[in-house]
Amino acid sequence: MKRKLYVYVVLALTFTGSMLNAQEGYRGPSADAVTVKEARTFRDDDFVTLRGKIERFLGDEKYLFADDTGSIIVEIDDRLWRGISIDQNDMVEITGEVDRGFTRIEIEVSRIKKI
Repeated sequence: MKRKLYVYVVLALTFTGSMLNAQEGYRGPSADAVTVKEARTFRDDDFVTLRGKIERFLGDEKYLFADDTGSIIVEIDDRLWRGISIDQNDMVEITGEVDRGFTRIEIEVSRIKKI
C-alpha cells in the first residue's frame, strides 16, 4: 500500500509540476527593441524593450529616458541597478511594462543593461 501511495504522490507532483511549467517560461518582449514613439502606442501592461539614454533623474525612482524619436518617463527600482553606473551619455537597453494612466504613460522597468 505504501508503494502505491508513493507512486500516486510522485505522479501527482509530476503532473502538477508539468501544469505549472506550462505557464512558466519566456513571457517577455521579443528581442527587437521599439522606439519611444512606438512604445507610446502600446496598451497598458504590454512589454517593451527600448534602447536609448537616460537623460536625467526626476526623483522617486523616476527618470527621463530618450531615443531619437522622443522621451518617456521610466521607473527603475533601486534594486535593478546592481552596481551598474550610468550617466546621460551611456546607451542602455531597458525592458519593462507600459503603465498607462489617465493623463500619463510610463515604463515600469524590469531589466536594465548598459550597451
